[in-house]
Amino acid sequence: MAKKKIVNCETGEETIVDLTAEEEAALEAGREAQLAADTEAEAAEEKRVADKASGDAKLKALGLTDDEIAAR
Repeated sequence: MAKKKIVNCETGEETIVDLTAEEEAALEAGREAQLAADTEAEAAEEKRVADKASGDAKLKALGLTDDEIAAR
């Protein structure tokens, strides 16, 4: 079971308690959402890199030099 720290700002007293079932569910949902967002971002970056490589290859096929391609 996950824990959380509660701090009383007036006294500085710190207490460690278990998360409630609702808090644990929210924590897990947040982790799953972050994992999905990370996976989506990684896929988007892979697509961007592949699209750039494809575009560069097409520009080379048209006769552009590496310097001309890099200058765009």
